[in-house]
This record gives sequence, structure tokens and C-alpha cells, in this order.
Amino acid sequence: MLTSLPNLLTYGRILAVPALVGCFFFEGDNARWVALGIFVAAGITDFLDGYLARIMNLQSSLGRMLDPIADKLLVSVALMMLVKNETISGYSLWAAVIILSREILVSGLREFLAELQVSVPVSQLAKMKTAVQMVAIAFLLAGKAGEKIFALSTEIGVIGLWVAALLTLYTGYDYFRAGLHHVVDSQR
Repeated sequence: MLTSLPNLLTYGRILAVPALVGCFFFEGDNARWVALGIFVAAGITDFLDGYLARIMNLQSSLGRMLDPIADKLLVSVALMMLVKNETISGYSLWAAVIILSREILVSGLREFLAELQVSVPVSQLAKMKTAVQMVAIAFLLAGKAGEKIFALSTEIGVIGLWVAALLTLYTGYDYFRAGLHHVVDSQR
């Protein structure tokens, strides 16, 4: 199972992270387009790995562990690099902080609940949050290069980031509400 196609796609998404970072060490539109291409390709693998694992009956513990880690690495690093080059700045930093904080908090909750052998399934709204977040980050990665084709590219990215942040708050609350009684029960 280590080399199943779904796991290989997940490994690829993890390997895309340093490639994405590398794009930010170069100036110009080409670097932005390459960063966007890497991010989009990685986003497609996020959909494909789970889909293929289900239809090919290749679901594995390794895949269940690595898939969310790969997602969080990709999103976190993209947000950090967009902050570094000031595509995300000012009040929009709060949207990035909300998204990153929720990811860390939910990961911690999931890890704790896993010790209790409690699974909290991913909600449809959380899947929608991920989609909005990925699209927003894609627009932001295109940045000024994207604005040459579509003038409002960065603004759409920033608005999408705030929509994702609001969905993040709601879905984060949802996860904590669902998991909180297990946490309280474990303390008794």
C-alpha cells in the first residue's frame, strides 16, 4: 500500500510544497504562473487521491494520516509565502491567521479524539471551506501576473480568503462542539 497510486499522489502533494516555496525566490510573472500551476496540480491530487482510494478500494491508514497533513502543509506554506511577499497584508492577515489557527486546533482535536478511538467525519461545509480556500489562494498566487489578464484577480483572492476564514470559524466551531463532549467525558 505504500506505493499505491493514491499514496503516490499524496507524496507528490507533499513534494510540491518546497517547489511552491522555491517559486517565491524568483521575480516576475513566470514565477507566479509556475507557483499557481504547482498549487493547482497539488489541489487536483487532493481530490484524486481520496477518490481513487475509494473506487480502487485502496484506502489505507497511511493515506488517512498523510492526506490531511499534505493539505495543511500546502495551504499553510502558500499562506505564509503570500504574507511574506505582501500579497496578503493589512487586515487580511487576520483571515490567514484564522485559517491557520483553525487548522492547528482541529488537527490537535482530531489527534486527541483518535486516542479515544473517536472519529469526527469531515462535513460537507468543511469540504466547501476547503474548496473556497483553495480557489482564493490560487487567485492570490496569480497575484499581479493574474491582474494582467483579469484586473480583479487579487481582490477576488482576498474576498475569497475572508469567505474561507468565516467558513473556517464556523466549521471549526462545529468540530469542537462535536468533539467537546468526548473531551469532557475523558476527564471524568
